[in-house]
Amino acid sequence: MSEKVIVPLRQLGSRSLVIKSHLVAALGEFVGTTLFLFFAFAGTHVANSPANSITGQTTSGLNGSTVSTVNTSSLLYIAFAFGMSLTATAWCMSRVSGSLYNPAVSLGLLLVGAMSPVRAAILTFMQFLGGLAAAGLVSCMTPGQLNVRTTLAEGMSITRGLFLEAACTALLMLVILLVAAEKHSSNFIAPLPIGLALFVAELASVSFTGGSLNPARTLGPDVIALTFSGYTWIYFLGPFLGAGVAAGFYRLLKWLELKTTPEPIGSLGKNKETAQLEGEGAEGAETGTANKKKKAHKVEATGLGGGLIGGPENEQGGMVAGGELINDTREVKARLSRIEDLLSNLTPVRTNYSSESAKQGFSPGTVGETKPTAEYFDHVSYNRV
Repeated sequence: MSEKVIVPLRQLGSRSLVIKSHLVAALGEFVGTTLFLFFAFAGTHVANSPANSITGQTTSGLNGSTVSTVNTSSLLYIAFAFGMSLTATAWCMSRVSGSLYNPAVSLGLLLVGAMSPVRAAILTFMQFLGGLAAAGLVSCMTPGQLNVRTTLAEGMSITRGLFLEAACTALLMLVILLVAAEKHSSNFIAPLPIGLALFVAELASVSFTGGSLNPARTLGPDVIALTFSGYTWIYFLGPFLGAGVAAGFYRLLKWLELKTTPEPIGSLGKNKETAQLEGEGAEGAETGTANKKKKAHKVEATGLGGGLIGGPENEQGGMVAGGELINDTREVKARLSRIEDLLSNLTPVRTNYSSESAKQGFSPGTVGETKPTAEYFDHVSYNRV
């Protein structure tokens, strides 16, 4: 009979778990980006259709000439479509991939250390792919030529367009960093202010630049329509520049300790339940202070609405896929120790022990008592007799 190989849990599947995490995030980002831009493009296509222009009209100028006024209902419709689409899809997919949907946002999170380069590259690729899929679906499902490309308005210079795109993207990125990425008690409603930020940014920019703020949003329709403007590059450089500015400002705030008022529920990024897990009374306070001085366990950051980045005490905070923050390995050890204590108090009816059970981590105690040893919890494969 072949001898059974026992693999330590800590050495099993660490790489496979990382790969699985990346695959899940990539799938979630692709689906989320596709849904977000599909509904946004569909709303924009409706607003840009001539038959739906209800407020566009001509007015007489001072010299008797007629000029066309801005169709404000169409602009509002487009801004609302983007804002609400982002809110709904971000709330839906935030626990899967983080609901970034924007290569500029991925860059911003990378710059503040909330995302690894590998994860940022994977999500960026899926975001561009999602933009292409969304534009293609809208083109197939709606009549007429796809009319959702981002172009500069007449009289709008390339330089102005570049900096307007950068400024609007900086607003969106800053809201994401301070509302969703920074851990606090209102993380769970983060998609709502993020959607409102995009809505406001679209109101300010859609009439002048088309309101891209997202390279994937521009590339998808351009590829499907097989049409590129000579200034398309501003829709890439502008959002990346804006995200970089917002990330730099966020790092400045972190360097200045970010807050001037105390957190009402304890230290930034921790609630009372987490504090209790770290210890009770003076012992818990000492443990919490020690954890502040030590870098957090490095994990991949995902999940808007869960908090990507810890407070000033958490230099490398992050979210695991299930949404639980791991600040220190001691917290994990403490939980395992409690599980051991609970299991050691169990007294199943057992009067003898085989040599095989001893090998698998059962140590004999008193009659009728089974005590799992620490080695027992360190193995994935075990036999009970």
